[in-house]
Amino acid sequence: MALRCEVVTVGTELLLGQIVDTNSAWIGEHLATAGIDSHFQTKVGDNQGRIEEALRVALARSDAVICCGGLGPTQDDITRDAIAAVMGVALVRDEAMVENIRRIFGARGRDMAANNARQADRPVGAEFIVQTRGTAPGLICPVGDQVVYAVPGVPSEMEEMVERAVIPDLVARSGEPATIRSRVLRTWGLAESTLAELVGPRFDRLEGVEGAPTIAFLASGLEGIKVRVTVKAATAELADRALDAEEAALREILGELVFGVDDDTMESVVGSLLLGAGLMLGVAESLTGGLVGSRLTAVPGASNWFRGSIVSYASDVKHELLRVPPGPVVSATAATAMADGAARVLGASVGLGITGVAGPTEQDGMPVGTVFCGVSIGGSSTATELHLPGDRERVRWYATASVLDLLRRALLARG
Repeated sequence: MALRCEVVTVGTELLLGQIVDTNSAWIGEHLATAGIDSHFQTKVGDNQGRIEEALRVALARSDAVICCGGLGPTQDDITRDAIAAVMGVALVRDEAMVENIRRIFGARGRDMAANNARQADRPVGAEFIVQTRGTAPGLICPVGDQVVYAVPGVPSEMEEMVERAVIPDLVARSGEPATIRSRVLRTWGLAESTLAELVGPRFDRLEGVEGAPTIAFLASGLEGIKVRVTVKAATAELADRALDAEEAALREILGELVFGVDDDTMESVVGSLLLGAGLMLGVAESLTGGLVGSRLTAVPGASNWFRGSIVSYASDVKHELLRVPPGPVVSATAATAMADGAARVLGASVGLGITGVAGPTEQDGMPVGTVFCGVSIGGSSTATELHLPGDRERVRWYATASVLDLLRRALLARG
């Protein structure tokens, strides 16, 4: 069985929401990269009894625990005490470590306060992890055949110590070199339940097969649904091969619903397609009020394929500047005219137009959430009618992603 490691982060401030626990996420990512299974993460306040309980629960179901935080010099830094209690041993002060901490302070031109000597306490049988960035050393604490690591809560100190000492020790204990890697396929256009139905047969075939990739769905709100594939293999190369194969299988199922991978965004993908085709984009926005242009210009190098955005919020701007014909401005006709007008006015080869009703009340007899998106490429225009859920803000953000997705699909179809 693979070695399992849990993460326990210590600090009442984490429970109160005063500090966001980024340490657990960082540790979890690096455990996965090293091929160490990690199934649980726990946060606990500065209370010795509860820290002891958290450690005992973790040791009851895992082989190793990384305890993060509570190694400072103050009275509420009691991680060392809790670990010693769980080990059933006393704390002893290591005078050599006291002198080492004193030298660290001296090198910074400061005197060591008396209470910093507490950082030189260690449970009997534990080893120090020497500190290189702060003053608090870490600990490697054997608990029978298991182990508890104690590392500082300061992220820079924790990260260096985990990479230098904890991960190598865990890998050595595992005796089973491996790596865990994930890839995320980013989709737009279907609800999570519908997406799960499409992938269901593939999911069922993989489930329970030893060594097979695992698939998970991550609802990301205004950024669509992510399909995460995770594999564990002996080497990174083998893991990447397995990910490549599974990505290909999923793309066969999902097709153009997949707009990107990992850190891709809808706007970065659209930009790459425009750049590859040598096309320039101009946008005319109404209900989105500049959100489309804002997302596009967030992409580095956008000036190579983006001319600009006209926020044609008022009806007379649509009619006079973009030559939208008389009639309702929430319509397919208006959207195509806006796309054509954006391309013409901005000197672009591709135009986008978006108009609709964000709320809170209907407009032109159209209910809230009605959106028309126009796409103009080489003088040929099409319009798509959408009905988007949510309040005013959600309608605007969904509309922004949707119009970019329509452009993405049009560019792919163009070849």
